[in-house]
Amino acid sequence: MTQTLIRARLLSFDRDPQTPDDTDSFRYIEDGGLLVEDGIIRAFDAYARINAPNAQIIDHRPHLLMPGFIDTHLHFPQMQVIASWAAELLDWLNDYTFPEETRYSDPELCARMAAVFLDMLAAHGTTTAVAYASVHAASVEALFTEALRRNMRLITGKVMMDRNAPDGLLDTAQSGYDDSKALIARWHGRGRLGYAITPRFAITSSPAQMEAAQALAQEHPDCHIQTHLSENHAEIALSCELYPDAADYTDIYARYGLLRGNALLGHAIHLSEREIGALAEAGAKPVFCPTSNLYLGSGLFDDAKLRKAGLVNAIATDIGGGTSYSMLQTLAEGYKVLQLQGQRLHPYRAFHWITRGNAVALGLEGRIGTLDVGTEADFVVLNAHATPAMALRMARARSLVDELFTLQVMGDDRAVVQTYVAGLARKKG
Repeated sequence: MTQTLIRARLLSFDRDPQTPDDTDSFRYIEDGGLLVEDGIIRAFDAYARINAPNAQIIDHRPHLLMPGFIDTHLHFPQMQVIASWAAELLDWLNDYTFPEETRYSDPELCARMAAVFLDMLAAHGTTTAVAYASVHAASVEALFTEALRRNMRLITGKVMMDRNAPDGLLDTAQSGYDDSKALIARWHGRGRLGYAITPRFAITSSPAQMEAAQALAQEHPDCHIQTHLSENHAEIALSCELYPDAADYTDIYARYGLLRGNALLGHAIHLSEREIGALAEAGAKPVFCPTSNLYLGSGLFDDAKLRKAGLVNAIATDIGGGTSYSMLQTLAEGYKVLQLQGQRLHPYRAFHWITRGNAVALGLEGRIGTLDVGTEADFVVLNAHATPAMALRMARARSLVDELFTLQVMGDDRAVVQTYVAGLARKKG
């Protein structure tokens, strides 16, 4: 196969930086080379040290190259309800989201929007996504089909919801199980695809459907589980009213065996000490969604408290409650959420979080999230001078930290020079 040698400044993290001075946590090469063959990284070193005489050379200097961004929670059918005004979460779901998602019963619409969705991710530097589809199997089929065509790493699943939603958006406990089971058999482990068992949240799944999700989880322990937890006070109250025997919201999922190491729990804002302990014991992964939490007024995610309890937190855009596809903008808003709580998000930790950190949360750090030899060749090239305002700031930059923080606070899709998925350029110019 043809080899490609990418020349750029290279940055890749080996572990989570512990302090702002923890420069041993990453590798930075000023004039680096990344050798790619067959969608895999074959060498990561100083450019002058790589011997590949027949490789095609792509020179991205002076830009910065790092692993592609990983988005651990977003909604495929919500692309066209971003920026929809509503009072709070449940109003937003009922007024905009649920009506929009009913449209995804149309396979033609799903196919068209799947291409747009993955194009949008690539434009913003995202190379791996964990996405909710709609309740319709056609939406999952379309998204997996498009991701397979691009050889993209994608985790998704059919939303299971059998109550408290419009008729066009409901399945049943049995059909939810049957459709999910068939989709797992068809797609899970195919190419770079993975299936996520996806009960939307306790409000829209009856006890019978939660039992069906539990059966799927037991039958497919290697599938991720994704759902929502403790995003909003009204959501928490209604969930506990619907499941009066549960000790709290978290206990609803625990009773149905849905808390485990590969369970991704969107939001996880308003948690009691008991709930935090239960999540830590199960090894479940809370997912911080800052732009969504701020937009819907849901609350402030307490990253430090959860980490202190031993939890591994992911971070995500949460399109379309979230307001940007950009993981850079997600970091910018995350910085502000944490700053309000006296928690400083240093740029080293920030960029570890959206690369290797999210890979660790997914249990995929041996495949994605770094530039390590033998891992999948997903990476992004960034320009910290992309806008006049960024260039003005960078004229006074003194270090790599300044450059990263400029990208973190001021960056968006304009800072993404190119996105590579399995070694192939995917951002449309």
